[in-house]
Amino acid sequence: MDGIHPLDAQALAGLRFSAATAAFQIEGARTADGRGRSIWDDFVDTPGNVVDGSTAEPGPDSYHRFDEDIALLAGLGIDRYRFSISWTRVIPEAGTDPSVNTAGLDYYDRLVDGLLAAGITPEPTLYHWDLPVAVEAAGGWLDRDTAHLFGDYTAAVAERLADRVHHWYTINEPASTSLQGYALAELAPGHTMLFDALPTVHHQLLAHGIAATILRDHGARQASPTINHSLILPETSAETDLLAAGTLDSILNRLFADPLILGTYPDLTGFGVEMPVADGDMELISTPNEVYGFNYYNPITVRAAQGPLPFEMVPTPGAATTGFGPMWPIRPDTMRDLLIDMKHRYGDRLPPVVIAENGASFPEPDLCEGPIDDDRRIDYLRDHLQAVAEALAAGVAIDGYTVWSLLDNFEWADGWTQRFGLVHVDMDSGARTPKASYRWYRDLIAAARA
Repeated sequence: MDGIHPLDAQALAGLRFSAATAAFQIEGARTADGRGRSIWDDFVDTPGNVVDGSTAEPGPDSYHRFDEDIALLAGLGIDRYRFSISWTRVIPEAGTDPSVNTAGLDYYDRLVDGLLAAGITPEPTLYHWDLPVAVEAAGGWLDRDTAHLFGDYTAAVAERLADRVHHWYTINEPASTSLQGYALAELAPGHTMLFDALPTVHHQLLAHGIAATILRDHGARQASPTINHSLILPETSAETDLLAAGTLDSILNRLFADPLILGTYPDLTGFGVEMPVADGDMELISTPNEVYGFNYYNPITVRAAQGPLPFEMVPTPGAATTGFGPMWPIRPDTMRDLLIDMKHRYGDRLPPVVIAENGASFPEPDLCEGPIDDDRRIDYLRDHLQAVAEALAAGVAIDGYTVWSLLDNFEWADGWTQRFGLVHVDMDSGARTPKASYRWYRDLIAAARA
């Protein structure tokens, strides 16, 4: 297929539109209502881990200001809101004390009721990286018991919210947890295990299977993980670069999609690690999902390398970049091409896709002293929505599209240096100011429904 064409909103008719956030990144109120500590509290409190030395406090303070966020969502005219629930608000001492914290659940009760009153479908994510510290101390995602503890947490949330919440996401971006958190120490919990981190993949997927079963027993209509994907591009056509690209594709893409859709892992013999699969695991993991949560930001270009990793990530030639610089190239055609490739690879086994995250950060002022005309974000979103339209035209079943993020938020190890929001947030006062992209997305949604 050729390049991305101008967007016709009518090509997106029937798509449901969403915006997303995550608990640790926007809630603030770190010690409110008895919330416990997560691995991200430990990571942020360790000097040098966050580039600007910032913390997530107070940030957007959505714990206290969620009514403002609901009003912003309603102003967009979106169908659904993807947010996450903090494991440590619900079971503060998970791993040592299974007691459920009623006050923590009360917050999510109020949020769900507010969304429903505004005509917005809540789509909670149960795990967006905030693993309780005692669970990590006992082995974290390297330990099979963590998947069962996650099931206990899921049951506690479902018993409170499942009478009103029917659309769920289970585990968010397990590749980031495994590869950046356990293999390369770029994210919490900050381990450098390289390929020895691969068992964390299986335990997260097992946790999804356990949680999805519990949620469906409570009447869920949707219970899916969200998998972060990138199209992997070889730097050259040399056989060594092609092999390097294939290796990273297996680790980043197929390692997660294959077990969920086909019930098998790709060939991992070259990595010297055997997945800790027990009887019945793969059947549970591959129980068909109602949708396939697909997060996409950028492609990755690689060349062959010598050393512990057989590939090296390099800038994508000729591509513009986001605020993250050369390793976050802007190539919307690669999202289209990967969606089409997945349709060809998995056929009818691929459930309808929901783009569960897509967005971009660009340099913007900390203080909002006038209109923020974030034209580059608008261009990014427009071109990626056109990629969605072209994938739809090529026969890929796509049910929804979600912008990351509704709000500027604490961007993990990058602190407050990267702003993804449709809405600017003053991180000192919490003041919210819609950007030009907010109005653009609102108008796009209206045009797609016209």
